[in-house]
Amino acid sequence: MSTILLVEDDPDIRHLVAGRLTDAGFDVVGAADGPAALNAARERPPDLVLLAVRMPALSGIDVCRELRAGPLAASVPIIMLTARLRQQDLDQGYAAGATGHIIKPFSPAELRERVEAALARVGS
Repeated sequence: MSTILLVEDDPDIRHLVAGRLTDAGFDVVGAADGPAALNAARERPPDLVLLAVRMPALSGIDVCRELRAGPLAASVPIIMLTARLRQQDLDQGYAAGATGHIIKPFSPAELRERVEAALARVGS
């Protein structure tokens, strides 16, 4: 079973996404902010990270940089969850080490497909 670190400051979104991923057979570790995400990744390195871009205290971009500089192997997918569609925003995520983006709002089916595809690429 793959472990997913879900970093989302909105508790409703975090709960909904965690429930959908758990129902799909994933082990989900939730974090409400950047510092908690970094701690969780150090304690139990995930197989994939879903990371909100806009969060208080430490942005998702900053967390992504920290994860890439420290506890996560380069092969671990980091998918940014964002409502921003501008190319420069997406480029900023890639420059920080993200491997993909999912644009909010997204469907549960899209979320599952993107997560499974990212994990399959790493597994092959």
